Amino acid sequence: MEIGAAIVAAFAMLVGGDAALWQIVWTSLAVAVTGLAIATVPAIGAAYLIATHDFPGRRALVVLSQAFLSFPTVLVGLILYLMFTRQGPLGDLGLLFTPAGMVIGQAVIGFPVVLAFALSTLQGADPRLAETARVLGAGRWRTFFTVLRELRFGLMAAVVAGFGRVIAEVGSALMIGGNIEGSTRTITTAIALETSKGEFAQGIALGIVLVALALVVNVLLAWLQGAGGFRR
Repeated sequence: MEIGAAIVAAFAMLVGGDAALWQIVWTSLAVAVTGLAIATVPAIGAAYLIATHDFPGRRALVVLSQAFLSFPTVLVGLILYLMFTRQGPLGDLGLLFTPAGMVIGQAVIGFPVVLAFALSTLQGADPRLAETARVLGAGRWRTFFTVLRELRFGLMAAVVAGFGRVIAEVGSALMIGGNIEGSTRTITTAIALETSKGEFAQGIALGIVLVALALVVNVLLAWLQGAGGFRR
């Protein structure tokens, strides 16, 4: 198919509500959002503990969290594949080539991203914020939630960065999910498959959706922060 015709067919799929295409989009969103939701709470909690406590190995943890930002997702997929396969330690759970297994993969990939960005936000915060909360009588948990509330926009940016990482990755989704039509096929794995087959229409349509998702998320974040000329 010629590129021009493929582009026309791609827009026809988007406008016409192609069922297979939107099933892929829904699967991608469901897996990415669920995995990120699982990773976000422990990641922000860990970032808070690292940022507010001194302990042996703290510096090493900070460096490690930053190093994992560039950790290859296909390697994450390989490690989880070996764990989920029938001969692996978690083989009896039947997670390989299932959406649940993909969710775990997305959580593992999203965790270090949210951790690193949240840690950067918390370390850059004014230390008087927590001190003021304690002086006013806030306990440990109240201080924790007060700090998170005051730094909510920076923490939201961490979550957005995590979403961008998990929604666009292909290595882990392909190895753990297996790219099964109607079950574990995501936007990125479908683009890779359709392009390798020389069928560009669906790949282009899904690429447009992926770009649109990135734009929507970042515009929403800019609006919430009142940045970039947007006002609340």
